[in-house]
Amino acid sequence: MKSNRGPAAADSNRRALLASARRLFAERGIGVPLSAIAKDAGVGQGVLYRHFPNRSTLAMAVFEENLDHLDQVAAEAPEGRGFTAVWGEILEMVLTDIAFIEMAVASRRDTRARGADTRLGRLLEPLLTGAREAGAVAPSVKTMDLLRTLRACYGVVVTAMDPPTARADVAALMKGLGLPGPDRS
Repeated sequence: MKSNRGPAAADSNRRALLASARRLFAERGIGVPLSAIAKDAGVGQGVLYRHFPNRSTLAMAVFEENLDHLDQVAAEAPEGRGFTAVWGEILEMVLTDIAFIEMAVASRRDTRARGADTRLGRLLEPLLTGAREAGAVAPSVKTMDLLRTLRACYGVVVTAMDPPTARADVAALMKGLGLPGPDRS
């Protein structure tokens, strides 16, 4: 039987909850029961609710981690490749983690979470400017166009018959829009 480490375990419990939520959201969508997340993380539901009082706060914490990861991808990308690297990573998230888009959509509706939508836009804007200046993206493409494109990709992914079809359809959509595809080309 595990001993209760109390407050000393708070950080590790939070990390375990976020890791479980990320995986289960990706596998089962944002509607996965919170009890399943707590069980998977090896904690009780009370611990989950102490860290995340509701589904929205848990989902937004996972989404914020996704945005932190995208910031890191941008920072580590070779000179002139930031937009392609970040956009490719975003498309991979859309293709493999339906919850990423569900959380992005929820953030647009939830006034407490609107900062996440603008944070993604703030991340993309300078990268897009550089890509336009380098001729990698049409001069007419705006940040809002990219955010709309992500919503279109969500529709493609949730209506595709299977993951390979979704990937091919998203790649075709990106090609038609003159944007890098999920293969980062």
